[in-house]
Amino acid sequence: MTLSFFKYQGTGNDFIILDNRAGLINHLSTEVIKQLCHRKYGIGADGLMLMNSHEEHDFEMIYYNADGKTSSMCGNGGRCMVKFAFDLGMHKYMYTFLAIDGLHEAEIEINGGVKLRMNDVNEVNHEKGNYILNTGSPHFIKPTENVENINVNKAGNEIRFSKQFVQEGINVNFVESLDNDSIFVRTYERGVEDETLSCGTGVTAAALIFAHNERGFNRVEVKTLGGHLSVEFNKIDDQHFNNIWLCGPATFVYKGEIEILN
Repeated sequence: MTLSFFKYQGTGNDFIILDNRAGLINHLSTEVIKQLCHRKYGIGADGLMLMNSHEEHDFEMIYYNADGKTSSMCGNGGRCMVKFAFDLGMHKYMYTFLAIDGLHEAEIEINGGVKLRMNDVNEVNHEKGNYILNTGSPHFIKPTENVENINVNKAGNEIRFSKQFVQEGINVNFVESLDNDSIFVRTYERGVEDETLSCGTGVTAAALIFAHNERGFNRVEVKTLGGHLSVEFNKIDDQHFNNIWLCGPATFVYKGEIEILN
């Protein structure tokens, strides 16, 4: 079987995208997805996405982590899918698409970046100075000094595979406050089981926790190893956030074909 694929990245978070609007791909096994995402034996990516057709929206996004398993929402992946739709000729003011966590809206910004609306957050759990919340994917937020020097793989792996989280898994974010409205985030991602250069849902979760306004509009600038993102949102109180938008670049890398045995 020959697959035509497209490679996109959002602040270094990279994805294989397959245009499946014609419905020709009925099944990709876990092993095939793992091989395609493998950086030595395949194309190499943090995840793989299918763009499926949808009767009511522009498309449906099906996302798999690099381990080959269906995953929860991927913010940077969603932004890359919207840029892919634009590159395919879907030029719109507002896009709507369905993902595993529900309906999302998105815009192409004047600078070519993508602004993606995330789901509202209505619960934040506190744990020994850390925070747990779900922004489409579950995230552990650990306020940290000198984030640049931390061993994210070691520290993140210990939390992700701790007794509390080993069964369901969790993404682990180490967050340093740089100034009043900017933070530095490094993320260990479950399913990839490694540090990624950027994580959209992780950046979103971190920004909500580090809001600089007690209530009302916030915009938090976020530094990641892969580049710069921004998160805009309305803070109602410490437990409730709405009108959340993840903003940043989404870039085409290359396209190609690969032969697989499925």
